[in-house]
Amino acid sequence: MEINVRNGTPDQGQQSLCETCRWSTVIRGKRMTEKIVECFQLTDGNRRVPFVVAACTDYADRTRLSLREMQEIALILRTTPRTTPAGYTRDED
Repeated sequence: MEINVRNGTPDQGQQSLCETCRWSTVIRGKRMTEKIVECFQLTDGNRRVPFVVAACTDYADRTRLSLREMQEIALILRTTPRTTPAGYTRDED
C-alpha cells in the first residue's frame, strides 16, 4: 500500500529559505543560537522572522541571477548585411 503525504511536517534539520533569499538579511553571532533574520518583503514595521522558513511566496534565490542582471552581462551581437552569400565558394572565385 502506498501512502502520499502532502504538506506534511517539514524536516526539522532543514535550512531556512531566508539563508539564500535575495530579500533577507541574516546576521549571525559567535554562538549557533545567535541569529537575526530580517525580511525586506514584509510591509509592516516588524521585519524580523523568528522561525525557520520552509515555504515563502516572495522567495527569490540570490544564488541565481535575475533577468536584469543577466541582461547586464549579456553580449550584444551586432550583424552587418553581407555583400556575398553565405556558405562555401568555388575555386574560381
